[in-house]
Amino acid sequence: MTITGEEKFTCFPKHVAIIMDGNRRWARQHKQSVLEGHRAGAETLRTVLEQLGEYRLPFLTVYSFSTENWSRSKDEVRDLFMLVEQILQDNIDELHRNGIKVRHLGRLAELPENVQKVIKHAVELTENNRNLTLNFAFNYGGRTEIVDAVRGIINDGIESSRIDEKIIDKYLYTCGIPDVDLVIRTGGETRLSNYLTWQTTYSEIYFTDVLWPDFNSTELDKALLFYSTRQRRFGGG
Repeated sequence: MTITGEEKFTCFPKHVAIIMDGNRRWARQHKQSVLEGHRAGAETLRTVLEQLGEYRLPFLTVYSFSTENWSRSKDEVRDLFMLVEQILQDNIDELHRNGIKVRHLGRLAELPENVQKVIKHAVELTENNRNLTLNFAFNYGGRTEIVDAVRGIINDGIESSRIDEKIIDKYLYTCGIPDVDLVIRTGGETRLSNYLTWQTTYSEIYFTDVLWPDFNSTELDKALLFYSTRQRRFGGG
């Protein structure tokens, strides 16, 4: 029998965001290539996605490639694009069968055409699914998102007197998605790294030293248990 998150934890989030950090360090530790580290990280994401699906989490956002990651070596960026293309091609039918909706967050037009094509196909194929929504933050930056939102507001001619938080929300990549309840960052770093700058204002943040490829179901439950013990005050006393 499937156990939902609400049944297993005293308080369960609606929206979890993950910074999947540590693939390259894991590869060095295991004397493997960086590409193999990213492959191992992709397998971890598959496992985590299955578990959160069983828990009936409504929204999951994963930080896959930031706008700053273009500064990495050309070979690593090329290999990462190839891997993303392969993973989406190999897994999109299964995601669709499982009722998972894929959304892309970021600047799609800046990506290679073949990567754009597979992302667009994944988004279009799954757009009517109603189980877990997987937000795929690829070529994403929190500040870039706000810049794009401001540009959209200006281009639509919205008067400054009308602009409030609700208006800005409508122009973000995450329009229609609730703010993040829990951020999980693996790999030992304790910063958000330009991730969901607007949406994480009141998020609970869980940091772990575990490298992303080693982040298993037990580690995920630790993060969710951490969240369930928090008293969320949203600015209150």
